[in-house]
Amino acid sequence: MSTYPNAVDATASATVCAADPACARPLPVLGRDVTVPLVTGGEVTYAALDYAASAPALQRVWDDVAAYAPYYGSVHRGAGYLSQLSTDLFEQSRATVAEFLDCRAGDQVVFTRSTTDSLNLLAAVLPADCQVFVFETEHHASLLPWVDARVTYLDAPRTPAEAVTTLERALADRDPHGPALVCVTGASNVTGELWPVKELAAAAHAHGARIVLDAAQLAPHHPVSVQELDVDWVAFSGHKLYAPFGSGVLAGRADWLQEAQPYLAGGGASRKVARREDGGVDVEWHTTAARHEAGSPNVIGVYSIASACKALTEAGFENLVARERHLIAKVREGLAEVPAVRILSLFGDDAPRVGVISFVVDGWNSSHFAAALSAEYGIGVRDGLFCAHPLVRTLLGSEPQAQGECGAPEAAPGELPRTSSGGTPTLNAIRVSFGAGTPDEHVERFVQAVKELVADGAKWQYRTEEGRCVPAV
Repeated sequence: MSTYPNAVDATASATVCAADPACARPLPVLGRDVTVPLVTGGEVTYAALDYAASAPALQRVWDDVAAYAPYYGSVHRGAGYLSQLSTDLFEQSRATVAEFLDCRAGDQVVFTRSTTDSLNLLAAVLPADCQVFVFETEHHASLLPWVDARVTYLDAPRTPAEAVTTLERALADRDPHGPALVCVTGASNVTGELWPVKELAAAAHAHGARIVLDAAQLAPHHPVSVQELDVDWVAFSGHKLYAPFGSGVLAGRADWLQEAQPYLAGGGASRKVARREDGGVDVEWHTTAARHEAGSPNVIGVYSIASACKALTEAGFENLVARERHLIAKVREGLAEVPAVRILSLFGDDAPRVGVISFVVDGWNSSHFAAALSAEYGIGVRDGLFCAHPLVRTLLGSEPQAQGECGAPEAAPGELPRTSSGGTPTLNAIRVSFGAGTPDEHVERFVQAVKELVADGAKWQYRTEEGRCVPAV
């Protein structure tokens, strides 16, 4: 039951839809009826196909947060009713997330700002002389935080089995007496392909290493069980889990978290502070998750994550996965009918994946193509290197030292942006991504738009502005 009066009961407000044909419908999300103008005239319902960047908020999440908002109060800070109620809600949300992730007894759930923040927190608490192993295929959030550790970057594997053997070889060559950590994604933010997390965890543990799972792209699409996967930590973001309020999660083993200095020093992290006779200050830090949650926490963001966790669980991941596979098939089969389109992949066409697909189009700069999809069809996708520069460059066959361009290349006044025609590999790609709130019509419109642009070209003129391809006025 809710801990505040006259509010939406988070459990009772969702319909459990297992084995119900209604589950074939997308979950209600904010923005599903938003219309946008087209440069060619008129308006169209916006097709949000950039879920891998930020998924739209579930209507359920928005309703739950709106119901709580009048009762908002400072967490862990006051004796008043609203403060006590908010504190209770905050800690109940922690328990909800732990249940959602199937955490072990004794695991801690620390609330952060994002996946990036979560992995930087873990990097800050690594034991001295820890060696980190990370594939070049990672998102920058999990590729870059390990600046104070000894890092071994592993080449991109071409099969799941190769990923495991690559890691095993690297771990076998390490110093077996020091601490080690493996960082791996659950689903690629570029190709959508699922990684063999359970097998990688087994390899890590067999060599005395620990493993952290970047579940930013996995948790919104598939159930994540800390115990079944046997990972030591999981990190994910609320804004990809249909709860876009600037909150994230790091959940897992408590020992490294308890033994390290707080990620941020300040109120909330400190349990007792006293002046010494020599004029200094002695601090006793919390040993709970609060140790790394200094400052006033984002209770609304935390509650929105918990609401999303409940909504996805009650909708049934079996239903969500089945419907998403249906959408993936629609997109991949449609793109396969366009010879100029090349879908990017590490593990091949048969690899299991989530609703994230990146591709390039022969003869087109990716920024130009994405701009035309938006301006002429009302379809929002992403172009660029997707904060995974080494992986995209590997998939495109460009040199590692080549400078990636997140927008259209510069063009002379009055000229169209240069394209990748003539055999010159483009340095960026186009990404379409979708999930629980995506209707069939959006992906169908996307596929049709790709076919029309490739066959007929853009209807409008475009120019480069601050590194982006935009419609010419």
